[in-house]
Amino acid sequence: MTMAFQPIVNCNTASIFAYEALLRGTDGAGAGAILSQVTNDNRYAFDQSCRVTAIELAAELGMAQDGAFLSINFLPNAVYEPKACIRLTLETAMRTGFPVDRILFEFTEVERLDTAHVLNILRTYRSLGFKTAIDDFGAGFAGLDLLSKFQPDVVKLDMGLVRAIDQSRVKRIMVKNILNMVQDLGIVLVCEGVETQAEFEVLSDFGVELMQGYFFAEPEIKSLPKPVWPNLHMKQAAAS
Repeated sequence: MTMAFQPIVNCNTASIFAYEALLRGTDGAGAGAILSQVTNDNRYAFDQSCRVTAIELAAELGMAQDGAFLSINFLPNAVYEPKACIRLTLETAMRTGFPVDRILFEFTEVERLDTAHVLNILRTYRSLGFKTAIDDFGAGFAGLDLLSKFQPDVVKLDMGLVRAIDQSRVKRIMVKNILNMVQDLGIVLVCEGVETQAEFEVLSDFGVELMQGYFFAEPEIKSLPKPVWPNLHMKQAAAS
């Protein structure tokens, strides 16, 4: 098991906000193939191993030197008690010199979860100095209900709402209103799955600053890919 990294970019400043650590096999296998081997018996050990691997590689690659966050996906059902389960993460950060306040924990809402358990994890992580994020917002079970009880630092909009947004009036209305809502709550929005210039331009016109997707960079194993924005600077220059 290893990690590939994909940047989350700030389109206003042409800088890297974060790199998301994405699970990969050492043989190049995708995340799905590896996750299919996770069981109730090995879930905790697997989750811990993912965290350690991500932090070690991020430190080795000098990720935090320019202020970028390391975004780590975690499995809420692997966390039996937040303060106990975070110890190895804290130890690894201290051992590698990776700053705790540059770690962003994100979880997906596509699996039905015990909301009280998730809230306990998120509040504990925040109290320890970590940033938190809801991933795939808009595609799962507990998005708005969870958001009413806890406001994370970041909400990552599901790519299903981003894909071909330039061709869908309904998606544009939904995304615009979600953006207004999270801004009113003091939450940063990340739009995932941006793949085309047209999608980028719609989101940029809405005022979305943070984006992620193949339009900027594909994930690279054990490497921090540099974003390619061939038309971004041209758009900024035209606006000025």
